[in-house]
Amino acid sequence: MSTRASGAAGRHPRAGCLIVWLAVLAACGASQPAPATTAAPTQPPAVADTRSPIERRRDAACEGLGPKLTACAVEDARADLAAGKITQQQLERDTAPAVQQKNTEKFETACKATAYSSRQVRVLEVCPRQETRCAALLDCLGHLSDAAPPTPK
Repeated sequence: MSTRASGAAGRHPRAGCLIVWLAVLAACGASQPAPATTAAPTQPPAVADTRSPIERRRDAACEGLGPKLTACAVEDARADLAAGKITQQQLERDTAPAVQQKNTEKFETACKATAYSSRQVRVLEVCPRQETRCAALLDCLGHLSDAAPPTPK
């Protein structure tokens, strides 16, 4: 027998298959499986807020003030009904939830479009917190048009 035949005869019959199997596993194991993808929609990148700090304060104040002023308008409409100035039908039409929502949105849009000074923004912030009654709130908001105090020299 040749040396080649005697060497092959001394090995286990499945040794060759095992070597091939290990080579295949090593080759397959080297690559990482692709991560499972989900069908979740990708979120668009967040939009950066480009407003100045005073504009952010103004907008927040307008959003808080809008519903309060709408509630005051409803209170005024009820007083008008009690005084006989309007009918029940007119009250219901003027104070319907959709009308209140639209009035609030219109106020907020106009308020946010106005360039206020820092003093005026402070009035918008403070009045709704300090004044719980409509008449007092409206009086407080009257300070929006006050002239700014003179600055000391």
